[in-house]
Amino acid sequence: MDLEPPIRPGDTNLLPLGYYSSLPRFRERFEQGNPILTYHKLGPRPRRVRLKGLYLSAGMFRQQLTELQAAGFTSGDLNDYADPARARRIVVTFDDGYVNVLRHALAPLAATGFRAIQFLPANRLGRCNEWDVALGEAPEAIMDVRQVRAWLAAGHQIGSHTLDHPYLTRISPATAREQIGASKKKLEDLFGVPINHFCYPYGDWNSTVCDMVAAAGYRTACTTAAGLNLPGDSPFQLKRFTARYPTRNWKRIWEDLRGSILGRPA
Repeated sequence: MDLEPPIRPGDTNLLPLGYYSSLPRFRERFEQGNPILTYHKLGPRPRRVRLKGLYLSAGMFRQQLTELQAAGFTSGDLNDYADPARARRIVVTFDDGYVNVLRHALAPLAATGFRAIQFLPANRLGRCNEWDVALGEAPEAIMDVRQVRAWLAAGHQIGSHTLDHPYLTRISPATAREQIGASKKKLEDLFGVPINHFCYPYGDWNSTVCDMVAAAGYRTACTTAAGLNLPGDSPFQLKRFTARYPTRNWKRIWEDLRGSILGRPA
């Protein structure tokens, strides 16, 4: 049973430009490139959740994919993030590797023909989001090795989200390099697949961290910045649209509108 209220007509217009809820408001923009959508947790929200926007109901996830499929969008790959010859592709990404994604995402993905990638914190498989729990967040189980193999067997991909989900700019360069490189090797050894894609925990990175990711042998790295990725953009600074419920936070709506009027990029 989902805990969110039903979506009402027109509610999607209340989202800031960096957040995605449904296609109409984004269709023109999405047709200009290959957008990347990012999700975290699917299904009902448990009690004591602080970061409510990281949850999306299974029903709304299915609705988003079905809407994109009906509009002629197809599944994309991070390798093709800015290929003009492969337009109208949607890249679906999940951060942290939660069990509820395995439970709720496989059927909608299969029904619509989309493929997705999970960014995994390699040392936390079979555990929970301890980095959030320490700050008072509700615990949420992360997939174990067997469950990750089930995800791969369904035709989806995995990438690295470091070993332990730290802020990479707040730790020593040597530790950051270990988090970036050792997580790639550990996931490759565990699952026997190449790990070509990386995601910065918390969207926290700088030029030094970016260079470390490239040196470790990754092909791309995802940030939390919103927008389309165009030819010539760095593959190690990929922008994504966060999928979430509509919001009625009028302060954020006003800031969004003011930014649009003043020409501020999304």
